[in-house]
Amino acid sequence: MPSTETQDRTAWRVWYWLIWPVWNHDDRRLRAPIRALLPLVLTFLALAVIQTAVRARFEHPIRELLELIGLTVVLAGGLLVATRLIDRRPAANYGLSVDRDWCKTAAVGSVIGISVNLGALVVSLYAGWVSVTGFAETPGVLPFVPAVIVTFGLIAVAAMWEEFIFRATILKNLAEGGAGYVGRKPAVLIAVLISTLVFAALHGGKVTHVSQYGYYVIAGLVLGSAYALSGDLALSIGFHVFYNFSQGLLGLGVSQVTPELVVLNLVGPDRWVGEEGLIHVFFAILGGLLLLAYIRWQDGKLQIDERVARWNSTSV
Repeated sequence: MPSTETQDRTAWRVWYWLIWPVWNHDDRRLRAPIRALLPLVLTFLALAVIQTAVRARFEHPIRELLELIGLTVVLAGGLLVATRLIDRRPAANYGLSVDRDWCKTAAVGSVIGISVNLGALVVSLYAGWVSVTGFAETPGVLPFVPAVIVTFGLIAVAAMWEEFIFRATILKNLAEGGAGYVGRKPAVLIAVLISTLVFAALHGGKVTHVSQYGYYVIAGLVLGSAYALSGDLALSIGFHVFYNFSQGLLGLGVSQVTPELVVLNLVGPDRWVGEEGLIHVFFAILGGLLLLAYIRWQDGKLQIDERVARWNSTSV
C-alpha cells in the first residue's frame, strides 16, 4: 500500500499538470495568452453592461455624464484587477509611471496628434475636398464649451482604456510569454502584430468596406511601435487621446457625433476623405514617423525597449 507521502506527491503531480495549461508555476501567475485577453474580456463586458443600462434609462446630457463616470470606473477597476490579480505587477511596469517626464512625453504625443489632423484639414481644404459651413456647433442641448469638456472626457478615457488593453496588457503579455520561445525582439514584433490585428478587428463597427481596416491596422502599428520602442505608454496615450479628440473637433470625425469647432461638408472622393480616407491614412503614417523621430531624439537610438518583454517578479 503506498505511503501517505507518495499519495500526496502523486496528487500534487496530477494537480500540477491539470493546471499547467493555464498557470505558470515558475512565475506563479496565469499564462501569457490568458493574461493578455482576460482584461479585454472583463472590461469589455463591464462597458457593455454600463452602456446598455445607461442608454436604456437616461437621455442626453445625463447619459453622457453617467457613461463618463462608468468608463472611468471600468478603467480604474480594470487597472486594479490587472495589477493585483492577473498580471501581478505595479502600474509603473506597464509604462504608467506618471511623473514630470511622463507628462512631458504625453504632451509631445498630444501635439503630434493635433498637428496631423490640422495637416489633414489644411490639405483637404486646399484640395477642395471639404468646405466650411459653420463654427462652434454642438449636436446636443449643452452649450459648446461644456459639451467639449464632456466629449473630451469620454474620448480621453476611451483612448486610455484602449492603450491599457491593447498595448499594456495584450502586447506586453504576449511579448513576455513569447520571449522564452523566440527571443525578446521577435516576441515583441509578433506581439505588436497580434495586438494590432485585435485592435483593428474591434473597430469593425466603424468599417463599411474591408479596405477600411487598413486605416486601423496602420493606427495599431503606429501606437504599438511607439510603445515597443519607448517601453512607456505616455507617447501613445498622448497621441491617441488628442488625435481622436482633435479629429472630431476639427469636423473630420465622420462617425463621431461630437461638438465641432469647425463644421465641414465633405465633397471630395470617398477614398480620400472621411474618417478612414487615404488622407487620414497618410497623416496617420506621418504621425507615426514623428513619434519615432521623437523617440530617436529622446533616446539617441531606435530599438525595442527590453522592458516590454520583461517581467520582474521582485517588483510585485
